[in-house]
Amino acid sequence: MTKTQLVEKLADATELSKTQSAQVLDELSQIIVAAVKAGDPVKLPGLGTFKKRETKARQGRNPQTGEPIQIPARTKAAFSVAKAFKEAVLGA
Repeated sequence: MTKTQLVEKLADATELSKTQSAQVLDELSQIIVAAVKAGDPVKLPGLGTFKKRETKARQGRNPQTGEPIQIPARTKAAFSVAKAFKEAVLGA
């Protein structure tokens, strides 16, 4: 589903216009990004949780040469799917 299709579905499900629905979707995205960037997890009930995840430095291997390399610690963006969403999509 594209953003345009999502905006149309949102407009049909609410009494908002397509323009208003697009603004709501854009603002929601910006709010989620800002909160996760600040380190606050964002939980959407029935959907999942957006959060920042720290990874530790570790030893890896160059797949071409097999030579060991050091992989540095870093921060990743993560999304954990809610149990209700998994069950609805994949079945019990």
